[in-house]
Amino acid sequence: MGLGYLILIGAISLVSWLVSSKLKSKFEYYSKVQLRNGMSGAEIAEKMLADNGIRDVRVISTPGRLTDHYNPADKTVNLSEAVYNQRNAAAAAVAAHEVGHAVQHAQAYSWLTMRSNMVPMVNISSKLSQWVIYGGLILMAVSSFGIYVAVAGLVLMGIATLFSFITLPVEYDASNRALAWLKGKNMVSQEEYAGAEDALKWAARTYLVAALGALASLIYFAYQILARR
Repeated sequence: MGLGYLILIGAISLVSWLVSSKLKSKFEYYSKVQLRNGMSGAEIAEKMLADNGIRDVRVISTPGRLTDHYNPADKTVNLSEAVYNQRNAAAAAVAAHEVGHAVQHAQAYSWLTMRSNMVPMVNISSKLSQWVIYGGLILMAVSSFGIYVAVAGLVLMGIATLFSFITLPVEYDASNRALAWLKGKNMVSQEEYAGAEDALKWAARTYLVAALGALASLIYFAYQILARR
């Protein structure tokens, strides 16, 4: 493993940590901005589902912090315990965002469909890609066949990288749907809306950093393979 790669991974990890830390601090801050309507995250989610005519999705509580997600397989909006129970701008933002994914699913949003179809493939490619690339690079020292193995690993990494970028429009669109609903239905005050918008903006940046990190790794390994060809 070259020094360049270690520096790259170190820089990406640092940026990822900074963005993640900022996200946590933002959510802690906006968790103190109590909703004037007194609704919990669970109630926000259920109302947004109802307003969108979605009646086959359940809102459930899930353990952990920032573990919120929508599961298209069993049609559940999973809200972390704090978001599920609390009545603040951060909880409203997260709850509405996850319902945004449920709305995407109900409307067959193309980017979500594409992302969901890629999940099984990505679960495999993300685990194997680096091992296959390293195996190919080692083989290249003794056999011309090594280049094919290395390129196969690069393709696997490319699939995972593509998945990271397909995730971006899915996440940004879910946030846009959430904010439009919160504002359109007059669910929050101006201060609460500003908090929800800021919190979701930082949440989206975590996905952006992950995508750029995946692309940087792909470019690095492509360079390593071409340089040894």
